[in-house]
Amino acid sequence: MQEEIARHWINGEWIADGDVNATTDAYHGTPNAKFHSGGKTIAESAIDTARTVFDRTAWAHQPRLRSAVLLEMADAIEQRKDEIARQIAIENGKVLPHCIHETSAAISEARYYAGLARAIFGRVSEIDEGKQSIFAQEAVGVASIIVPWNAPSTLLLRSLGPALAAGCTVVIKGAHQTSSVNRIYAECFANCPSLPPGVINVIHGELEVSQTLCTHREVDVISFTGSSGTGKQIMASAAPTLKRLSLELGGKAPALVFGDADMDKAATEIVRGMNAHTGQMCTAVARILVESSAWDTFVPKLIAAAKQVNAGDPLDAKNQMGPLMDEDSAGRYAANANLAGEEGETLLAGEVLNGHPLNNVVSPALYELQDDTHRLVQSELFSPIGILQRFDSEEEAVVSANATRYGLAASVHTNNHDRARRIARALKSGTVWINCHNRLFAEAETGGYRESGMGRLHGLEGLTDFMETKHIYAEFGRLPTG
Repeated sequence: MQEEIARHWINGEWIADGDVNATTDAYHGTPNAKFHSGGKTIAESAIDTARTVFDRTAWAHQPRLRSAVLLEMADAIEQRKDEIARQIAIENGKVLPHCIHETSAAISEARYYAGLARAIFGRVSEIDEGKQSIFAQEAVGVASIIVPWNAPSTLLLRSLGPALAAGCTVVIKGAHQTSSVNRIYAECFANCPSLPPGVINVIHGELEVSQTLCTHREVDVISFTGSSGTGKQIMASAAPTLKRLSLELGGKAPALVFGDADMDKAATEIVRGMNAHTGQMCTAVARILVESSAWDTFVPKLIAAAKQVNAGDPLDAKNQMGPLMDEDSAGRYAANANLAGEEGETLLAGEVLNGHPLNNVVSPALYELQDDTHRLVQSELFSPIGILQRFDSEEEAVVSANATRYGLAASVHTNNHDRARRIARALKSGTVWINCHNRLFAEAETGGYRESGMGRLHGLEGLTDFMETKHIYAEFGRLPTG
C-alpha cells in the first residue's frame, strides 16, 4: 500500500507542492506521517482562489447553503472522529479521552454555527420622515485561519465555523506538527457535497506560509490562536494592510481557593485544570491562590491529588497525562522547576521521567512563590507547574490574581455565592469559572483581556470578527396627501 502524503487542497483539488516532511509521534519520537510543506507560492494560490470565490460567487449571500455545508461538515467529522482523535494523541501527546472530547466539541461548533448562519440580521432606523437607514451585516471577505498544534480540532472549528456562517471564504494553515490531522480535516471538507470549490482551502507549511497569510493584501481577517509573542508579531505584520484580527493568546490562569470551599472538589478540579494536555493549554491552571486560613487543609489535598496523576503514553487508558510536545519543552519544564525549587518552597517536586526516546514525560509540580513579580509568576510556562501563593482577604486575592499581563481565564472556589460573584466581577479575565475549571463549549464566548488577545471566539460574538456592518441610506419622501 502506498504511503499517503498530506497534500494541499485548493479550489477543490489536491496539490502536491513543496518538500516532503514528516510529523513526529510525541511519545515515541518516531516519524508519524508525511506532508508536503509549501511556501509563499502555494499560500498565494490559496488566497487568490479564496478571493475569486468570495468576489465572483453568491456564497456570501446564501445563508441556507452555508448552514447546509456546516451540517455536512459536522457529519463528515463525526464519521472520522475516532481516527482524528487518535492522530491528535499521537502527534501532540494529548491523552486519547481528551482528544475524543476535543473532536466532539469541534462537531458541536459546526452544528452551532450552522444554526447561526440562518439567523444573521441587521436593523432599520427611520432617521426622519421619508429618510431611512438600513444596517446590514455582511461577510468581511477572505479569512486566514492559523491553527496551533495543541488543540487542532476545536481551535480550527471555532474559527472556521463562524467564518463560514458569516459568509467568508477561508485559507486554513494548521500546525505542521499535526499535519495528518489537517489532512483528515481537508478530506472531511472534500466530502461535503454542498461545499463550493474554493470556499475552503487547506495548506501545509511553516513560517513562510504563515507570513504570507498575515501580510497578503487580499486577506481581510486573521484568526490566530497561539502565544502572545507570536500574536504581537502578527499584529505588526498585519498593520500595513489594516487587517482585522481575532487573537486568542497566552494565559496565566489563577485559581482562587477560599476557606469555605469544598476542599476535595477544589483540589480535584485544580489538578485537572493544571494537567490538561500536560499544562499545554492557555486556559490551564497556572497559579493557585489559597486563603491563608485554608492553606494547611487544602495544600495537602492538592499535593495528594497531583501525586495520583499517571503520565505516559497518551493511548494508554491508565494515564491521565501524556508527554510534553517535544524534548525542548521538557528542557524548559526542567529549567523552570529547578528555578522554582531554588527560589521558592518545593511542595511537590517536578521531574522528567525516564524510559522513552524524547525524555518529555514529566510529573506535575507544585511550588510556593509569594513574589507576584517573579518571572515564574509572570510568564506562561506551558507545562504542569503550579505556583501557589497565600492571601488574607478578598482584595489581596484579586490584586494578586490581576498582577500579570494575562487575562484569559480564572476560577473561583468558594461556597459563598455572593463572594463568588464579587470576585468574578473584579477579575480581569475573559472567562471565570465558579467551583470548576476549563468548561468550554460552542455557545459561550471565550477570549482574553490585555495580552491574552482580542476579540471573542465561540458564541454569538464569534461571528463579529468575520462581519462588517454596512449602512445603506435612502430618502424616499412622504406619501402625497390631498
